[in-house]
Amino acid sequence: MRIESRGNETVKRVRSLAEAKYRQAYGLHFIEGEHLLREAIAAGMRAETAFIEEGYEDAYAAERGALEQGGAAVYAVTRPVMEALCDTRTPQRICAAVYTPPFAADFPGGLLAALDTVQDPGNLGTILRTADAMGVCCVLLSGGCADPYSPKALRAAMGSTYHVLLWKGPLSPALASLRERGFRCLCGHLQGKETLPDPGENCVVVIGNEGNGVSEEIAALCEPVRLPMYGRAESLNASVAAGLLLYETAKRMHGH
Repeated sequence: MRIESRGNETVKRVRSLAEAKYRQAYGLHFIEGEHLLREAIAAGMRAETAFIEEGYEDAYAAERGALEQGGAAVYAVTRPVMEALCDTRTPQRICAAVYTPPFAADFPGGLLAALDTVQDPGNLGTILRTADAMGVCCVLLSGGCADPYSPKALRAAMGSTYHVLLWKGPLSPALASLRERGFRCLCGHLQGKETLPDPGENCVVVIGNEGNGVSEEIAALCEPVRLPMYGRAESLNASVAAGLLLYETAKRMHGH
């Protein structure tokens, strides 16, 4: 199957996935490039529709076979159509609309991360990538967080979106429930102690909003910790703070 027109109905529908309301309505999200596509396929995600730029069908024969085996409709498209589909200025040669998996219903044990209204999709995606690298079992997203399946968040996560369980909902009752189960709840806070406590076997690290940090309601459920800073900056970027806190917590939990 071949598509030559930017005005094709399939192209317009998939392009609409750039907006959150259409991602929610269709239960799909859009991914660009061979790396993300391979990560999605390896994680068992199913694509509804995929597009390969004409002339590159042989280069992506393996991906096409896996996509079609999973039930996806695969189209050959012209370069202008590929550019119309994709969010990036210089898109790669393959992209797809992928079924969005449901959010987790419960939390596993081990190291968890919780994001309190992290609104920048780039920050959120970077945190997911770091969480994946540090062995985080599940990332909790408050209702005010950016969509982890937005194009920018997916690119920043580099495939880690498909490696870590995602939970979404009101954060306060979730943290209260985790505390009852014996989790140690830590949060990054400018008024916290600079000594990281022993996280134990089950720990959740809470990262706050880019501008306002962790809300008072959430902070009241946690032990505040502060990353020591030796320069003149008053605070750190949310994704950088998350990376440092998760690294130090994971290192202690793994006995290093």
